[in-house]
Amino acid sequence: MPNDFSKQEIVAFEEAGLGFDDALVMSKTIKKYDTDQTTMERTGDVIWRPMKIVMQSHDGSDATGDFDDVTELSVPATIGYDKHASWPMSSTEMRDASKEGKIQTAAKQTLASQINVAALAVAGTGSLTVKRTVAATGFDDIALCDSLMNENGVPMDYRYIALSSRNYNAMAGNLASRATVSGKVQTAYERALVGEGIAGFDVLKLDYAGRLAAAGGVALTIGTRVADAMYYTPKAVSVATTGEKSNVDNRYQRVTWSDTTGAAAGDRFTITGVNSVHPITKVDTGQLKTFRVVSVDDGTHVTITPPIISAQGGTDAELQYQNCVVNTAAANSLIVFLNTVAADLNPFWYRDSIEILPGRLAIEPNGVAVRRMTTESGLELVMQKQYDIMTRKTYIRIDTIFGLVNLNTEMNGVMLFSQT
Repeated sequence: MPNDFSKQEIVAFEEAGLGFDDALVMSKTIKKYDTDQTTMERTGDVIWRPMKIVMQSHDGSDATGDFDDVTELSVPATIGYDKHASWPMSSTEMRDASKEGKIQTAAKQTLASQINVAALAVAGTGSLTVKRTVAATGFDDIALCDSLMNENGVPMDYRYIALSSRNYNAMAGNLASRATVSGKVQTAYERALVGEGIAGFDVLKLDYAGRLAAAGGVALTIGTRVADAMYYTPKAVSVATTGEKSNVDNRYQRVTWSDTTGAAAGDRFTITGVNSVHPITKVDTGQLKTFRVVSVDDGTHVTITPPIISAQGGTDAELQYQNCVVNTAAANSLIVFLNTVAADLNPFWYRDSIEILPGRLAIEPNGVAVRRMTTESGLELVMQKQYDIMTRKTYIRIDTIFGLVNLNTEMNGVMLFSQT
């Protein structure tokens, strides 16, 4: 039939698919979760993924009164990314098989790039923030990310950080200047390569990076007293007045500020007197808890991540998932923005805190040639080809669908350089 793939086209598609895996840098650093496609279709492409359970501990041999209720939290994951590259070829252009192969390679590159960009964007939605008042220097920078993750109970393996080209090269330059050290110094000088194993992180170099504008909010405050009720109580489900139960996404909280003028989604901040606690021991780390603005809802309300779980309400769920402590409660605790200067976003993350969910397209080959392949990373590529007799053009497209979810915004975040 006229829409069949030629042998050259099949070979080109398979070669592009192999190269696709090589280009998927980010998908190799995050967890893959395979879904049942029938179930996903029936649930609107949404599945609830469980978060890590944190348990309380008690002292002594007498457990009377210590049998606390356990709340298991989950977050929604959606197959919501639908990417494709498509192009027409005339009957004269089709005479050159190499041209089609080059276009397929370019299509692979742009799709892989879009997947990497999407994954990096998700990694950048975490709440952990390392603010540096200097330009990138090297070990000391990444060591601060390591310390922040340790204090927040993030597992110590499978940690990654992705640096913008300028920040990455600045670190490489710092390494190269250390003439008394071999190994990494030589590769840093010759190839501008930082490489693996810096303060427990694998380091990636970005040829594209997101940017975060300087925060515009000034003298904004939040109430942190018990009476202000700005503390959050985690819950697995909510119950409607009809009795119907539905899952709750506990990654976010809507809070009241004195004002939201100048605030914007993406802003990162601390709250005066609110320190982080280790999620297991619940011990005050002595460091201010970092938060991120998810959305500015109106003149006095913002949605933030993570929620302020300070255990001020004293419930089992709060004690189980406590992430901060209010050392100095006040009606007007100051919001201190960390992004004081516009800068590149350098995301860092723990592998299992972010998931990619491969999807599948069901396409009937009615007058269209269809060829599929599944990459090593689990993503499916679908190539379709159709000839139009009216225009003597052949239309070709390559599709892939997938989902990404940040399972725990307290296990990933960004580093900002050259802040004031």
